[in-house]
Amino acid sequence: MFYKAEIKLDHKIITTALYAAYLTNWYGLLLSRTKDKDEIMRLRLEYAKILFARLNISVKVLNKEKIPTEGQYLLISNHRSIIDPVVIDLAFEESSIAGYWVAKKELYNSLFFGLFIRNAGTVLLDRESDNMAGFFSRVKKVVNDEGSIYIFPEGTRNKGSAPISEFKEGPRIIAIKNRLPMLPVYIKTNASEVLKEAIKKRSQKLEIEFEIGDLIDYKSKLPLHESYKNAFNLRN
Repeated sequence: MFYKAEIKLDHKIITTALYAAYLTNWYGLLLSRTKDKDEIMRLRLEYAKILFARLNISVKVLNKEKIPTEGQYLLISNHRSIIDPVVIDLAFEESSIAGYWVAKKELYNSLFFGLFIRNAGTVLLDRESDNMAGFFSRVKKVVNDEGSIYIFPEGTRNKGSAPISEFKEGPRIIAIKNRLPMLPVYIKTNASEVLKEAIKKRSQKLEIEFEIGDLIDYKSKLPLHESYKNAFNLRN
């Protein structure tokens, strides 16, 4: 009986992974056919809605009144799962902000995500490069085109028990160079655990809670890590 349950679970994982791979690459192809910013954002949101409908996951914004409807920002978020960017896109569904993700080189080269990431409104970050001038130039181009920048200051997914891990210095430099107010957002629910549960029990409706903090001035002298923790009353 245990063996049968294991086979059934493996089947769910395999079918979900295959569907996600198909959907991601199909939308990667659609995105590769347009350079229009508004169309890119529309397709990205459409992809997020379809994927989460399949997984039976919804996103609940706890303080919707704080969602900015317009403007340019450096959005900073905690990072625990591969679906965090999708969570943020859905949370900002009613906003007109055009957010470009800072994406690592490994994601650009990924067989699973690569086509999508390269075309879904992203800025390539090559952490092995000795010269970051190209990266900051690409960021500046997005900002000059009235886009916002979305980034995970932790640099990689936090797999520890603390609510957030230490932030890198890059986000603050981006904010200062481009005079962007920093918009802190907090994915309150561990989306990684929700994703695992969704794959096991797709018939069960699951929810991810999302919170928005007050803007942080790019001129603030307080370490970004501390400003972020203060915004959501986090204590490691």
